[in-house]
Amino acid sequence: MAAPVAAASDAVSGHTRDRALWGAIMLAPYVLVFLVMVVYPVAYGLWLGLNWNSYRALFADPIFIRTVVNTIVFLFIAVNLKFLIALWLSGFFVAQRAWVRIVLVIFILPWAVPSIPTILSFRVMLNPENGMINQQLFHLFGIVEGPGWLTDPTLAFASSIMVHIWKSLPFWTLILITGRFAIAQDLYEAASVDGANKWQQFKFITWPSLATLYVTSTMLSMIWTLGDFNSVYLLTGGGPGDLNHVLSTLGIRYMRNNNLDLGIASIIVAMPLILPMVYFMVKRLSKGAE
Repeated sequence: MAAPVAAASDAVSGHTRDRALWGAIMLAPYVLVFLVMVVYPVAYGLWLGLNWNSYRALFADPIFIRTVVNTIVFLFIAVNLKFLIALWLSGFFVAQRAWVRIVLVIFILPWAVPSIPTILSFRVMLNPENGMINQQLFHLFGIVEGPGWLTDPTLAFASSIMVHIWKSLPFWTLILITGRFAIAQDLYEAASVDGANKWQQFKFITWPSLATLYVTSTMLSMIWTLGDFNSVYLLTGGGPGDLNHVLSTLGIRYMRNNNLDLGIASIIVAMPLILPMVYFMVKRLSKGAE
C-alpha cells in the first residue's frame, strides 16, 4: 500500500509544481510591465536626484520659491473651500425630491467628463480677448476691456483654483452625501420633537457623525490636490511668466528648458510634503479598519 500512496503524493506534488509554473508564466508579463514602467523610472529618477548641485540650483531659482508658496496657498484655499461647499451641498442633495435628484445628476457631470476637454473649454471661455465670459460682460454691462483672466497672475491663479474646485467638487459631495444617508433619521425626528432647529441638528447630530469622514476625505483630497497637474497646466501652463506653477507642474517647466536634473529634484523635494500626509492617511484608515 505504500507504493500507491507514494505515487499519489508524487502526482499531487507534480500537479502543484505545474500550477506554480503556469502561475509564474502568467504573472511574468505583469511583473515585466511593473519593472519597466514603475521600478525603472523611479530608480532612474532617484539616481538623477543624487546630484546635489541640482538642489543648489533649484533653491536659487526664484520660480521654485514662488512655486512652493503657490502650492501651499493652492492647497489651503482649494481643499478648505471645496469641502465647505461640499458639506453645504450634501445637505441640499439629501432632500427626497425628484427635481433634486435630476439636479444631482447634472451636478455630477463635471466629475464624470474627462479633464482635458473640460479644462480646455474653460481656457477658451476665459480668454481675455474673445472668450465667452468677457463677451458676456460687454453685452450685459458694457465692459469693453474685461479682466485678464489668464494674463493677470492673480486672476490666473484664482482661475486655476476655481477650475480645480469645479472639477473635483461633485466627487467629494457624493462622499459626504453617503455619510449623511448613514445617519439614522430617528435622531433628527427626536431632535425636532425636542424643538431643535436646523443649525442645532447640524451641530449636535450631523457634524459629529460626519467629522471623521470629513477629516479623512480632507486628508485624501490634499494628497490628490497636491498631484493635480491638469487644473494648472491645461488652463494656464503655469503662466503668465511661469508665476503660477505648483509643484506638480514645475518639473515640466524645467524639462521644457532641458533641465532634467532640476525637474527630478523638484519632484523629490515635494516628497517631504507628500509622505507625511500619506502616512497619516494610511494610519487613520488602519484605525478605522480595526
